[in-house]
Amino acid sequence: MEQLSTVWRSLVLDREEAADVRDLPGIAVRWADCRFAFWNALTLTEARADAELLEERLRQAAEIMRGKRRPGFLWLFEDLLTDDARAVLAEAADRAGLAHSFPCTGMAGDLLPVPDPRHPDLTFTRVRTDEQVEAYADINARAYGFTPEDCRDGLAGSRLWKNDVYAYLALRDGVPVAAAATIEAAGRLFVLLVATDPRRQRRGYGEAVTRKALYEGGRATGLTRATLHATEAGAPVYPRIGFEPNSRIGFYSLKP
Repeated sequence: MEQLSTVWRSLVLDREEAADVRDLPGIAVRWADCRFAFWNALTLTEARADAELLEERLRQAAEIMRGKRRPGFLWLFEDLLTDDARAVLAEAADRAGLAHSFPCTGMAGDLLPVPDPRHPDLTFTRVRTDEQVEAYADINARAYGFTPEDCRDGLAGSRLWKNDVYAYLALRDGVPVAAAATIEAAGRLFVLLVATDPRRQRRGYGEAVTRKALYEGGRATGLTRATLHATEAGAPVYPRIGFEPNSRIGFYSLKP
């Protein structure tokens, strides 16, 4: 949760125009209000929140989300809840007007440094130009079911992604086929927006480019611990690199 709050502060402020970065009682707001829904985030921040407190925070979160122009997600780290709160989570979310969208898994590991990766099909290049940022956005659009315009609204023109993020494209015959990035965050190296073109999946491309982003980010920062939030599709990849699952995360959006 703390890694999300730290990283998303930088990502949201990078979009500048409509950035909403606030730390309210029990809720961190990290909302770019852009078309890329992953950049519009809230998370509950209190440890050991009981059922009564959960009900109140979900209501407050939904109210904040209704006041935004663009849709986004409440990221809910279930291990922060008490047993009684987890037992009523589905009903409390429904009463607040929130629907479960999909699950993720938090993972971490003291796995750095990693070897410089090699893949027989691929070369790697760091994202440094606007064209490369857009190629990174387009791969994520295809992988996660967004439109290219939505993803580009989250990344295009970013100074952060060209300078402070260790973002890499994996190229096959000069064509970008996968992407991964790492960024320094509060003494950890955080992995974000790993994606493979759906036409090129199950060939080890996503794992290879993730290893490249970890290798370069670790070499530049000297950090030894890395964290990430894994989708169900990506979750099997990361233990092979050395990550260990540690928390279930629910993504919630406003009900129609």
